[in-house]
Amino acid sequence: MADFNEYKGVWVFCEQRQGALMSTDFELVSEARKLADELNCEVTGLLLGDNVDGIAKELGGYGADKVMVCDSPLLKDYTTDAYAKVVCDMVNEYKPEVLLIGATNIGRDLGPRCAARLHTGLTADCTHLDVDVEKYKAFLKTTSTMDVDNMKFDEGTHLKMTRPAFGGHLMATIICPRFRPQMSTVRPGVMKKAPFDQAKADACQIVKPAFSLTADDVKTEVLSVEKAAEKLVDLIGADVIVSVGRGISKDVNKGIELAEQLAAALGGGVVGASRAVTDAGWMTADHQVGQTGKTVHPKIYVCLLYT
Repeated sequence: MADFNEYKGVWVFCEQRQGALMSTDFELVSEARKLADELNCEVTGLLLGDNVDGIAKELGGYGADKVMVCDSPLLKDYTTDAYAKVVCDMVNEYKPEVLLIGATNIGRDLGPRCAARLHTGLTADCTHLDVDVEKYKAFLKTTSTMDVDNMKFDEGTHLKMTRPAFGGHLMATIICPRFRPQMSTVRPGVMKKAPFDQAKADACQIVKPAFSLTADDVKTEVLSVEKAAEKLVDLIGADVIVSVGRGISKDVNKGIELAEQLAAALGGGVVGASRAVTDAGWMTADHQVGQTGKTVHPKIYVCLLYT
């Protein structure tokens, strides 16, 4: 069991691809700022890559007090071996209390591997995070039918990590009371990004820690990065979404066509779909909206029911 007194701070693994930060980074740093204020500690971004120190300051504008930049040509492209080693080495040396990772393709690969090496727990695909018990109770009152006022709660400062379970049919809240750091991967699009503050960005401290990484540590080599020609749907950033469900089964092609026409008429919107539609293969998974799909924040959302 970990000595909790040794662990301090909320860390965010800040994913970059080809030298550009991901929007998920800003969401997680914004959420980390809220948690750190309740824990009375700092927010630290952990940025890995090759020659990426120039993009680190931007993270401060969303709430990071400092950014640890681990810079190496061996970190230019993501590989599990290199990134997992560096992340675990940094955590073992600096001992953050909380480590947040975006539930992207990279984060879903990196998170479990780091948790296993660090001998701690990981709650995957979280959609809500709390430290303060009263705030957690308020969250439950708006999202469940439980008698919250007569329930007994752990009054510690454990991170309460909420995620969908059983295909989204229920929400489970998980804590990690015996081990540190408390780790979770967080679904992109669910945390609200704070307004950018240039003064905070300018004040953000950039740290370049010493770390060990050699070619012998990396068992795979990225020969090239090929971008898929297939155009994916940007549901998370869409202002208008027209969504279809199982009701289009009577005439799938016509149902999708009508949804596309309505989305276009509403100002260049995109078409979303339920899990039943994507499971049936009528639309690809990048169209799926919901607990087991993508969390969206459109200005207009139209759900079509077919009879």
